[in-house]
Amino acid sequence: MKKKNTMFACLKFITMKKGTVKFFNNSKGYGFVTDDESNNEYFVHISGLIDEINEGDTVEFELKEGKKGLNAVNVRVI
Repeated sequence: MKKKNTMFACLKFITMKKGTVKFFNNSKGYGFVTDDESNNEYFVHISGLIDEINEGDTVEFELKEGKKGLNAVNVRVI
């Protein structure tokens, strides 16, 4: 009898959050994004941006664990 090879794929579902840029300092390269759902604020570094952002922009982002808590990453203007 021939053995069947079964392959299981583990998929990680990433939920994009929506929010508003509360503050962003272009010269220093960091700021904060407020989550629309929870109203939590998350640190965002220029290295986590897809698009250039400004205060008041509506954005979508993912969260990633950083040195001091969750950071907004893959931030893009919507």
